[in-house]
Amino acid sequence: MTTPIRVAITGAAGQIGYALLFRIASGEVFGPNQPVILHLVDVPQALGALDGIHMELDDCAFPTLAGVVKAGNDNFQVGFKDVNFILCVGAKPRGPGMERGDLIRENGPIFTSTGRAIADHAASDVRVVVIGNPCNTNCLIAMNNAPGVPSDRFYALTMLDQNRAVSQLAQKAGRPIASVSNVAIWGNHSATQFPDFFHAKIDGKPATEVITDHEWLKTTFISTVQQRGAAVIKARGASSAASAANAILDNVKGIVRPTPAGTCYSAAVCSDGSYGIDAGLICGFPLVSDGKSWKILQGWEHTDFAKAKIETTVQELRTERDTVKELLKK
Repeated sequence: MTTPIRVAITGAAGQIGYALLFRIASGEVFGPNQPVILHLVDVPQALGALDGIHMELDDCAFPTLAGVVKAGNDNFQVGFKDVNFILCVGAKPRGPGMERGDLIRENGPIFTSTGRAIADHAASDVRVVVIGNPCNTNCLIAMNNAPGVPSDRFYALTMLDQNRAVSQLAQKAGRPIASVSNVAIWGNHSATQFPDFFHAKIDGKPATEVITDHEWLKTTFISTVQQRGAAVIKARGASSAASAANAILDNVKGIVRPTPAGTCYSAAVCSDGSYGIDAGLICGFPLVSDGKSWKILQGWEHTDFAKAKIETTVQELRTERDTVKELLKK
């Protein structure tokens, strides 16, 4: 019998958790022959809601769902025990009048304890995807507080930004989504991120040849991707949930499945100094995977315009790192 993969989801009772856990249970991510045990983790007062979600999972009768574990986030010994993947969705949201630095300081201690719990209780092959914002810096904190867990096991979510960028390019070009490839997100998951259209391709051709309105690429395209989350909140009255959940699953698929030849996927990972980006920062890069490990695509040349955009977003990451430096104690 195939050994089940254990997947922990923090904030499992929230909108994003609810939008993704049924798809994991269905076999969509790990395949129809791979059993999965879900570890649903949330604040203690949400355990009743987790009971209801458990009932729904039972009622779906997924052949690939091999079990459900429920735990409060005050009991990581159960919630993270022997898990192979941890999807850190749960985090304090940004409130009215709260600056980004305030949010970083509020969420920092959460990810300090999360990192320690990962080191203490997760499986030796654990992979961690941080979604709770500001995800790059929360991921940095967790990584630095998880002694013994290799730094290449930590990812912050930029796949949502990649998906948004792909959609915008496809619509502008009047081509289907599948025609767009090699879209990378550099830097921070924030309004400074740089969606790299210079290396993107549409039907195998450079996007800058297919889309000749270069002013749109340098202005409207970038700002639309950067501000998409705020636009969704304004239109919907709530933050992105289904699209965020979809991107989380795409990120996990990018980890466990070989990257198709000639393409890449985006995630923020621990920099090794590539492209002059400070080693140790959790920064968005173009990645490829063999289904077991990832590497940063090398050899991409950047225009002065792109270099300036990347420097801006990396500088923001440096500032965030310095804000939480007292929490970086691996």
